[in-house]
Amino acid sequence: MALLESIAFALFALVTVGSSLGVVMVRDVWHSALFLGVSLLSVAVYYVMLRAEFIAAMQILVYVGGVLILITFAIMLTERDNPAEADVDADVEAETDGDGEVTA
Repeated sequence: MALLESIAFALFALVTVGSSLGVVMVRDVWHSALFLGVSLLSVAVYYVMLRAEFIAAMQILVYVGGVLILITFAIMLTERDNPAEADVDADVEAETDGDGEVTA
């Protein structure tokens, strides 16, 4: 039984380290939040392995259920749909004269 626990620990250690590296290495914020969720869930698995089921449940409820959802909402509310929209606004301002008329 100890061999099986050691293999499971090593597997989840690789998952934790890999997903933690994914959090800081990925350029897309959305994918980084997903890697953070995987990392937090794998930490909850460690608590289950230590037979601390209540702490594992609190890890999932508080961190994965609360903090990660708040991060997801923040990403969804602050992310622009089209990055080219900022360029369109700059072009419109550049093509207007001082009184707001568009110059050709």
